[in-house]
Amino acid sequence: MTQEKIGFVGLGLMGHGMAKNIVEKGYPLTVVAHRKRAAVDDLMSRGAVEAASLEDLARNCTVILMCLTGSPEVAAAVAALKPGLAPGAVVVDCSTSDPTVTLRLAADLAKIGVDFVDAPLSRTPKEAWAGTLDCMVGASDTAFARVQPIIATWAAKIVHIGAVGDGHKMKLLNNFLSLGYAALYSEALALSRKVGIPVADFDKVIRGGRMDCGFYQTFMDYALDGNREAHKFTLGNAYKDMRYVESMANGATIATPMASAVKNAFALAMATGGDGPEDYVPHLSDYIAKANGL
Repeated sequence: MTQEKIGFVGLGLMGHGMAKNIVEKGYPLTVVAHRKRAAVDDLMSRGAVEAASLEDLARNCTVILMCLTGSPEVAAAVAALKPGLAPGAVVVDCSTSDPTVTLRLAADLAKIGVDFVDAPLSRTPKEAWAGTLDCMVGASDTAFARVQPIIATWAAKIVHIGAVGDGHKMKLLNNFLSLGYAALYSEALALSRKVGIPVADFDKVIRGGRMDCGFYQTFMDYALDGNREAHKFTLGNAYKDMRYVESMANGATIATPMASAVKNAFALAMATGGDGPEDYVPHLSDYIAKANGL
């Protein structure tokens, strides 16, 4: 299991748990600090080593995983890694990224003999820590076979969806559905309150019925019970992802009135105070309620 030397870039809410599973399941792990040291210190206590820079990390690793905010951050990280990358290395982008940028980065790295894989993930930091995330992978068959055992340290469900770029395309479709649920729940809850049906009574009807699902339950853990950390995915990231969905749709020349409506729900939240680092997707219900005088 230790033939590959793994690097990890992006030790945020998701990345910390993913990296923890990589090192605890037997892979040599190198990490690099960005803004906060807590995750780096924790991982070093578990056996990871710290690189001085992204270039230094690249020189000492054969497979490098990134879990960053979006395509601008991914492109900047790849540029910093590139001088240290050796032919035969693999760079794996686990972020939710713009597929057009993914394809450009893959073509650029191919010129120096480096494979690029898109392996975005689904679920929450809780599953990242437990090693039970979902992952959709865009890669050649050869590259997928190489990275699959590494991804399996932190993902319970892995789908090789297609070629490079297809993982990120599928991730945007996945997030369109999940964030669409959030927009629907938020508007339904506001309407429910407006017509005199308390949130608790609304939940009694939906929970356990055909409209119930895991996403509903984590969303309602905040809307009903006030757990602000029920789903730690920021409104800012949700808005970014919906902009990527619209961009993909524009490139495909397809009308997306539903996606645009979902994006606008998150734009409303962002424009009215929901742009902080601890403003999470379930909190959308507050901003939709406020816009409706509740």
